[in-house]
Amino acid sequence: MIKKAFQLKQAEDARNQTFYHGEKESVRINKYLTAAGFCSRRGADALVQENRVTIDNEPATMGAQVLPGQVVMVDGKEIKSEQKHVYIALNKPIGITCTVEPDVEGNIADFMDFPTRIFPIGRLDKDSSGLILLTSDGDVVNKILRAENNHEKEYIVKVNQEITPAFIQKMEAGVEITNMRTRTRQTTKKCKVTQMDPRTFKIVLTQGLNRQIRRMCTELGYRAISLHRVRIMNISLNGLKTGQWRYVTQAELEQLNKSV
Repeated sequence: MIKKAFQLKQAEDARNQTFYHGEKESVRINKYLTAAGFCSRRGADALVQENRVTIDNEPATMGAQVLPGQVVMVDGKEIKSEQKHVYIALNKPIGITCTVEPDVEGNIADFMDFPTRIFPIGRLDKDSSGLILLTSDGDVVNKILRAENNHEKEYIVKVNQEITPAFIQKMEAGVEITNMRTRTRQTTKKCKVTQMDPRTFKIVLTQGLNRQIRRMCTELGYRAISLHRVRIMNISLNGLKTGQWRYVTQAELEQLNKSV
């Protein structure tokens, strides 16, 4: 059984966000619950539709605004928005699934066992290891996912046979693979590939297709034996061992926000 991740160091608390509506500060109910780290926006909308949310003891409606001083409750329990958001970089072990669904064995929420609700940003295959970002900030999740096909992600990949110059060239130029949703053929974006040893290469992608690197390798007659992500945009593992995590620093967070 994989041991629980542990904390290496703590960075400064993230700055609170302020929202405006008209002349008074306010925030939509779904954004309020997300900012409190309670659930995703989609989850918040579902709670509102199920009549489980109240604002000052009145049932909340879709799109309702929450003003400063108002009391928001879910199932009769008050949800406060003053919580500081957390931003975490985890070196995910193989075997952990990037979902918070409790019925999925080996889900990342159980692995982290974090005291407040956090969400993985994007995904990293169960049979892959390396950097995954987690946060309680739903806005950051949405921003990064919207920019997913524009930011760099760096991986170290080991394959089952010796790498040839032709393999490097074809990987960099783009490989035709099948789109998993439309079942049509598409060519991956150009990328940077650097050979590290006879069977290991580093690849920097600006694209986020499902199991992309493994499928690219397969199309070229190779099999990825191991895949390890070491960087997402400006954030890297920084020496984290497998299963360890750290807080994203304030400087890293500011640069991340600029990038997205």
